[in-house]
Amino acid sequence: MTGRRRWSTEEILDTAAELLRTSDAESFSVRKLAAVLGTDSSSLYRHFRNKTELLRAIADRVLLATMDGHRPEGDWKERVTALALRLREAFGEQPQLAAIWGRYGSGGAGSRLVMEELLQALRTSGLPDREIPVCYHRIAVLLAALIASEAGISTITPEEYEQGMEQFRVAVLGADPERFPALAHFARDIRPLGADRRAAFEAILAAQLDHIEARIP
Repeated sequence: MTGRRRWSTEEILDTAAELLRTSDAESFSVRKLAAVLGTDSSSLYRHFRNKTELLRAIADRVLLATMDGHRPEGDWKERVTALALRLREAFGEQPQLAAIWGRYGSGGAGSRLVMEELLQALRTSGLPDREIPVCYHRIAVLLAALIASEAGISTITPEEYEQGMEQFRVAVLGADPERFPALAHFARDIRPLGADRRAAFEAILAAQLDHIEARIP
């Protein structure tokens, strides 16, 4: 009798990433992945100790792809911004994985490459070494939060988007000016969360980098 096929780590990650395109981290399971591969869960645990380790490995492959061919250019702020936009674009193509990165993080080679580039950029800024880890952490948390938030918006269906827009219009344009005077005053200028996302992303990041720059002696 022919035994079951032995899947390589890369083949497992390829299949898992594809499965996550149509599901989220909560509904994803090693058992479901094993079923798609036509094997049993125990064979996958030879490659990954648990679901979290597997998810981190998947997210790390996105980081590796992001850093592939990356050539730092410009001053420290330009380097950080360029890296941030590369991460945004990479996870924008795989929004389900962005939520995984934001929640589970990664400790693989891709993660180390991203950390190295951020730290190298900050070292060229003129910040004292003692302040660099704190500034790095703030940038990393900000990027993970912004990218994961965008991913959540990207995964909704057109019907869900329209429903949300209708609720937004009712909540904002229909606000009672006596109970919500500020909201009623600015209602026509308030933009929904899904609007101008790249511009908002760049503006929020720029504000954080300006704050860091102000700390440079």
